[in-house]
Amino acid sequence: MRQVKLYDTTLRDGVQGEGISFSVKDKVAIVKKLDGLGIHYIEGGWPGSNPKDINFFKEARKVHLKQAKMTAFGSTRRADKTAGRDANLKAMLKVETPAVTIFGKSWTLHVEKVLKTNLKRNLEMIEDSISYVKSRGREVIYDAEHFFDGYKDNPQYALKTLKVAEEAGADWIVLCDTNGGAMPYEVEKICQEVQRRTKTPLGIHTHNDSGMAAANSIMAVKEGCLQVQGTINGYGERCGNADLCLVIPNLKLKLGISCISDRQLQSIEETSRYVSELANIIPDDHQPFVGASAFAHKGGMHVDAVRKTPLSFEHIRPELVGNRRRVLVSELSGKSNILYKAAQVGLDLRKDKQKMRKILKLLKDLEHGGYQFEAAEGSFELLMKKSLGKYKRLFDLEGFRVSVEKREDSRIISEATIKVRVGKKREHTAAEGDGPVNALDNALRKALEKFYPSLSEMHLSDFKVRILDPEAGTAAQTRVLIESRDHKDTWSTVGVSENIIEASWQALVDSIEYKLLKDKK
Repeated sequence: MRQVKLYDTTLRDGVQGEGISFSVKDKVAIVKKLDGLGIHYIEGGWPGSNPKDINFFKEARKVHLKQAKMTAFGSTRRADKTAGRDANLKAMLKVETPAVTIFGKSWTLHVEKVLKTNLKRNLEMIEDSISYVKSRGREVIYDAEHFFDGYKDNPQYALKTLKVAEEAGADWIVLCDTNGGAMPYEVEKICQEVQRRTKTPLGIHTHNDSGMAAANSIMAVKEGCLQVQGTINGYGERCGNADLCLVIPNLKLKLGISCISDRQLQSIEETSRYVSELANIIPDDHQPFVGASAFAHKGGMHVDAVRKTPLSFEHIRPELVGNRRRVLVSELSGKSNILYKAAQVGLDLRKDKQKMRKILKLLKDLEHGGYQFEAAEGSFELLMKKSLGKYKRLFDLEGFRVSVEKREDSRIISEATIKVRVGKKREHTAAEGDGPVNALDNALRKALEKFYPSLSEMHLSDFKVRILDPEAGTAAQTRVLIESRDHKDTWSTVGVSENIIEASWQALVDSIEYKLLKDKK
């Protein structure tokens, strides 16, 4: 079986995406996660460009990698310098990575209009830079920047840049669709031609400006490329890079190409979420393979079919990529949705049609009133168990008060005071927070933690508000969705009311009740 090497550039190309920045600590943590996933090359950054990357490479040398090679990145030498005197090449060597990636120009437009040099000198820059770094004992990966645009403009010169890189000793030649404008049929044809003209192993580096990055990467591999460059979640400049979370499963599961092990593939969903958390970017639920909605089923007929044979509406088993099947409940739900969700939480309603119809009617009535349970599975599980008498209340509210005060120093202080009863014991406490809902959350958990210590493990991780009937102005129905998490799980709950604090309270109570319920399982 042909093996393809995976090259991750999340820490360099990925951070060029708008709104993305990693600390040195973040970058080291991502290196460890990528090594565990089975990535072969991890591009750490451009040592000559900023102090953070220099510091990162120092810290990365302390990490014991199981298989990945750290790679420094930078350009060919300047036109007015020799390689031995070029500060950029020296900086790349100084960080002592086993591999170095050098990019050079393939497109005459860039040579003449951007570098402001001539075509012959550009070839000299490529040859001199690769020879110099290679003579220092490094593995050299040559990124032929803008290769596909360059080939379409002047195929003879674009191919000549590759020949020079090959003769200089490059270990890899990577064809780059830097503008992201190539089509799969163009990549196919050009890769075939390059294969005929070169002996050095080829790689592919694509951007997603036309939405073709993953498709172009897969087409290039199909035509013989043995290295794929990309980023986790497709992060990158403009529209991003090829998403390795798409490319890897497609290579392994669709093309049967070895790149990582089956066990490593099962960690790709977790890796995707881990990197998005460190990037402080909300995960894309609709991302293929790894998104929360990738194997979510809502329509009653679809759910019925999936219950009978998952292959009917799923192209792979979700467990292969560490994901899971989800059945959503909404006003579109039929009995199959309810039966499936009930079975997931240990309730068998197959022989009790009356109870099933009761839950289905309650669901549709509540959704008609503004609730949305497809995004609040925690609340729906509680709804089912409460309606069937399978849930015992763990605490009761006696009252709460929330105040917001703007003080003389312009600080806004929110405070919540709450009274709850657990059995025959009462607890009266208060807490401050960043806004009234956060204060109420803090006060509620503070009041209950002495009875249920595990609540200290959970925290509110997301808070969404939706106005359901804006024409009603300040008296509009408000839906609040709250996402909570602990060290193991994430769950969502919902509340609806004309009063945003009341809606938030409903969702908060559900989030705590769900936490206590799952701790008992």
